[in-house]
Amino acid sequence: MSLVLPSILAIVLYAGGATLLAAPLTGCPRTPQRLGLGAATLAVLLHAGVLLGAHGGRLDLHFFAALSLVACVVAALTLLVNLSRPVAGLGVIVFPLAALLLALDIFVAPPTRPLPMDWQITLHVTIALLAYSLLSIAAVLAILLAIQERALRSHRPGRLIRALPPLTQTEALLFRLIGAGFGGLTLTLLTGALFVQNIRSQHLAHTIVLSVVAWLIFGALLWGRWRHGWRGTRAVNLTLIGMAVLALAFFGSKFVLEVILQRSP
Repeated sequence: MSLVLPSILAIVLYAGGATLLAAPLTGCPRTPQRLGLGAATLAVLLHAGVLLGAHGGRLDLHFFAALSLVACVVAALTLLVNLSRPVAGLGVIVFPLAALLLALDIFVAPPTRPLPMDWQITLHVTIALLAYSLLSIAAVLAILLAIQERALRSHRPGRLIRALPPLTQTEALLFRLIGAGFGGLTLTLLTGALFVQNIRSQHLAHTIVLSVVAWLIFGALLWGRWRHGWRGTRAVNLTLIGMAVLALAFFGSKFVLEVILQRSP
């Protein structure tokens, strides 16, 4: 079955969901956020189905396929986060990005075949995917937190600020996500040390080094929060720096090898 129609439908639903969530932020009459989250839920389900159909039901870690997979997981986790802490700004940012990355995978990227993986590597990759996705959401939330703090300091609380939870709740959610992501990243490094072999031939040396650096950054942030009550600009900056390092670890070599050098990993 062609994947074009479900892909287009998922993209439209992602865009529609983001638009409905963004409506109160732009001064339009408040629309039911449940409708926006419902549209995004259907988009995530379609996105997951497209990934299964396009990549044979297996984990495909080629550059564009991996980006699309991460986007789908991040979108799904964003929906779960909104169940406990309604943060419309997350969906406004995450859902259009998920639509873009799905479109790149289906309509732009060359076809790829998933590499065979035994169960140990599949487990390692799954944990890494969840950790990366949680920390990605934390990075988006850190950006919203920075905007929220700046607006409050300037005494100009616009519509975006009024649509977000109180600052303390946003900050608490940020550190919960970082804590969960840090735990996942720790398990990723442990399972990688146990299961991953032939590091040089798989071009994984820089991935390991940068992942450890990101682990140290997030660990330092959590320790500083616990020991010294770090918050505000310091917490935002360390979150974004740690996420940037982790993004290089996960996708840096893939981008160079597959997009620039056009070689298979």
